[in-house]
Amino acid sequence: MTVNSSAASSSAFPDGLASALPDGDLIARVRAGERALFEVLMRRHNQRLYRTARAIVQDEVEVEDVLQQAYLNAFTNLDRFEARSQLSTWLTRIVINEASARRRSSLRVPAVRDGESSAALAMLASPNPSPEHQAYAWELHRMVEAAVDSLPEAYRLVFMLRDVEGLSTSETGLGLGLGDEVVKTRLHRARAMIRRLVTDRLGPVVSGAFRFHAPRCDRVVSRVLAAIRRL
Repeated sequence: MTVNSSAASSSAFPDGLASALPDGDLIARVRAGERALFEVLMRRHNQRLYRTARAIVQDEVEVEDVLQQAYLNAFTNLDRFEARSQLSTWLTRIVINEASARRRSSLRVPAVRDGESSAALAMLASPNPSPEHQAYAWELHRMVEAAVDSLPEAYRLVFMLRDVEGLSTSETGLGLGLGDEVVKTRLHRARAMIRRLVTDRLGPVVSGAFRFHAPRCDRVVSRVLAAIRRL
């Protein structure tokens, strides 16, 4: 993720110039002892990793715990990262492993969200945007999130990374360890599983779903940095 309104501004970085460095240079500096610069990497990738974890865990509080532990795992194993792959791909795999392990160890049964009211769905179907539509933006996002949550995990992960996060087919495949054709098939099926009425309205809404807003981003970053200082 590039830094945007859903994360802290570049002024929050420990080194303003460092925020413009590529991942490889930042990794080298962190390995050399500039641990504070790990914050730049976290803020840069927080949005994608949050969405990845959210596709598996589906619990907002637990997602933050997953991210925190995943970042600590990444930091302690940073010397094992090989530049042959992108850092985002490596981090995505770590998050998937942590989120999957967390889910397996939990005895809780995920709550099943009921369908939204027909009136709310009718609002989505309206062909003419109005000021009222802007007022309902948050509700629309919640409807998108509920629809995605209803998908089986295998399809939800692909949909989250491809349509919500905007990754390419190849990037999604690398992150999930899947071939391009499998990614395309799962994405097609995921879209088909979502009700037609909601699917038709996803375009202008979906990019705003599952935002990792600044306060939560700051909270995860501060906890990870505090843990790093204790290492």
